Amino acid sequence: MTESPAPVAAGARPAADGPAPGLDTPGAEPTGVDRDTLRLALVVGGLVLAVLLGFGLGRLNPPPSTASGALPVAAGHSHPPGTAPHSHDGSSASQAGGADAAGLSISSGGYTIAPSTVEFAVGRAGELRFQIRDEQRRAVTRFAVVHEKPMHLIVVRRDLSGYQHLHPTMAADGTWSVPLTLPEAGVWRAFADFTAVADDGQQTAVTLGVDLAAPGGYAPRPLPAESTATTLDGFNVGYEGTPKAGEMVPVRFTIRAGDAPAALEPYLGAYGHLVALRAGDLGYLHVHPGPQAEPGTVTFWMIAPGPGRYRMFLDFQVAGVVRTAEFTVSVA
Repeated sequence: MTESPAPVAAGARPAADGPAPGLDTPGAEPTGVDRDTLRLALVVGGLVLAVLLGFGLGRLNPPPSTASGALPVAAGHSHPPGTAPHSHDGSSASQAGGADAAGLSISSGGYTIAPSTVEFAVGRAGELRFQIRDEQRRAVTRFAVVHEKPMHLIVVRRDLSGYQHLHPTMAADGTWSVPLTLPEAGVWRAFADFTAVADDGQQTAVTLGVDLAAPGGYAPRPLPAESTATTLDGFNVGYEGTPKAGEMVPVRFTIRAGDAPAALEPYLGAYGHLVALRAGDLGYLHVHPGPQAEPGTVTFWMIAPGPGRYRMFLDFQVAGVVRTAEFTVSVA
């Protein structure tokens, strides 16, 4: 950093050539400044200069952080060969054991979710409206399409009941809106899962979370018991594989209609979508699967953001109807 010369005050004259007043000159009398005073002034001036130089270098070389402009690493985008899943857990798969859960804050990666309202009447149809804003508080209007949608919105009550997977639409000013009904009283969590496109074209995968309120008597339900199989609308759904904290492992789901594999249909560009939420803090993980290996099956490569009990929500489509199978699992 180069400093500009100090301005010369109006009416001031440049110093004349020759010895500066106050310095000892052979044969001249001192003018009021002795050597000790001069040494003290030089020492103080040197300290001030060192502080200023350190401050300037610190500004030129800030410590690594997202605040310095570095883009956060998109989570879970290091995949085994031959697969194409997307794990939006807010961390890199290479950070074994040290991954942070996503969706725990209204701000992350330089983006903030700003809802117009957070209170909804129980059981009454309403509308959730919000913007995604950048570090300059500007509404973001450019988003990448991920699995056929630019915005995935997950809404769930804090006891992990009432799961909804919604897709808002965006107005020209960057305001997203979606019809929303909260069927029971309590605090609900909304997760906005998106990939923002910055002015320079950089893409950043982000998940932001915000609480919504449905006033009334809140009676939380206990988390259902762990099981690897469930029945839903005549379909038998089960899975194999155990998710692990900080380690990417395959989790294979099988959906059957009676004794035959279910005729799964592509939904949002894939044969299934999986969201896992950690009980307690509602740490968020959204995973998309790899190619279908055989009829009625869908495999996800998962990396859990940390240990705890999770509720997994599997979306799948058959005959044009989307259903959600739910499971409780413990992650070590």
